[in-house]
Order: sequence, then structure tokens, then C-alpha cells
Amino acid sequence: MSILVTGGSGALGTELKKILDDILAPTHRELDVTDKKSVEEYIKNHDIDTVIHTAALTHIRPCEENKALAWKTNVGGTKNLVDVVQDAKKNIKFVYISTACVFDGHTGMYKESSIPYPENFYALTKLIGEYEVNKLSEYLIIRTNFVAKKRWPYPKAFTDRFGTYLFAQDVAQGVKDVHMENMDGCVHIVGDKKISMFELAKMTTPEIEPMTIKEYSGPRLTMDMSLDTERWKKYKISQ
Repeated sequence: MSILVTGGSGALGTELKKILDDILAPTHRELDVTDKKSVEEYIKNHDIDTVIHTAALTHIRPCEENKALAWKTNVGGTKNLVDVVQDAKKNIKFVYISTACVFDGHTGMYKESSIPYPENFYALTKLIGEYEVNKLSEYLIIRTNFVAKKRWPYPKAFTDRFGTYLFAQDVAQGVKDVHMENMDGCVHIVGDKKISMFELAKMTTPEIEPMTIKEYSGPRLTMDMSLDTERWKKYKISQ
């Protein structure tokens, strides 16, 4: 039996491939989650016992500017996978990677029991994806907040946006841990310290320049993405 990882070329998918055995990580051409027939064929032709769904459009501005594509990918893609898994009658466990951005970011340290309230369209699509996953009898929703451990892609980083950030490799380990524990429902995989985005960026890019939200123009951002957990342990961000 194999684990199907969607979005295998993304930051988290890449790290999951390093630490999980019996992984199937198809390319977009081999599996297009927005095409239900493609999903049906792939799941029918492979012996899968777990789906880890990481594929998504995650950048806030493109999601705001092309809502149809964001919806098709983040909501439609998740719905296609859920529907096919539900119909497959194969007892497949479904793990959905969600985001801290499902919360409004006005207070921070959100727990699994906190009430979601998205600030932007990206976050809305991820929350609706959670509701799709809730239709299944066997599922695990993992909310987290991470970046790839590489150079910061921008010249500046916010000093006034916060999170319990981790790197993708840390979250991959967390996903493996909770999967091995056979947890279900909703779990937050979180760092043990709340830090600013600027502090996070400095870990990989020491010369990064600081900025504040006053210098930004664009879609509404989740200002405090910090998560707490009532269900699981916390992780140290890898230095």
C-alpha cells in the first residue's frame, strides 16, 4: 500500500518524499486534481491507503486576482479528491494540509477549537477545503504555517506579522508523526515560539531588510498567524 502525496514538487511535498516510505508523488501531468477523471483514473490504478493533499495555490495576491483559478484548484481539487476517495470504498485515510490563515489574525495563538474567520480569498478557499474534507469518515486536517528553508524571496520582511513558524522539513516530520499516531479530526502542527516574519527571514537571509504593514499595498493579510495546540506537541524550528 502506498501514500499518495499531491503537490509533490512543492516545499512540503519535497520534504515528505524524503522521510516517508512507499510514496507516490505524481507530476501534474500524471495527476491533475482539478480534473475529476484524472483523479478517478489515478486512484483506481494505484494501491493507495493514504492521501496527503498538499497541492494548492498559496500566494495571496494571485488568489485574489484570479479567484476562479484559486477556487478551481483549492476547493475544486480538494472536492474531486474527497469525492473519489469516498466512492473508492478502499478505506483510504485523507490528510489535508490547511493553514493558520483560516483565522482572522487579530489575536493569535489559535487552537484547534478556535473559530475560523478568513481575511482573504486564499484563506477562504482553504477553509472551504476543510469543510469538503469533513464529509469523509476518516480524515485529518493539519493546520500549520511554514516556509521552505531557503533564501527569503523578497528584499524585505514584516516586523509586525507573526507566527509560530516552522520550516517545511519540520512540518513534514510533524505530518509523519501524527500520521503514525493515527490521529484524526483537526491538529495544529506548530513551532514552540512566536516570532515575526522578519525574524524568520533572518534565519536564512541575514541581510534581509525590515518593513511594516504600512509599506504594503495589496489584499488583506493575516497579521498574526500564530497557532497553539490542545492535541499535540510543539516543534522547534530547525536552525
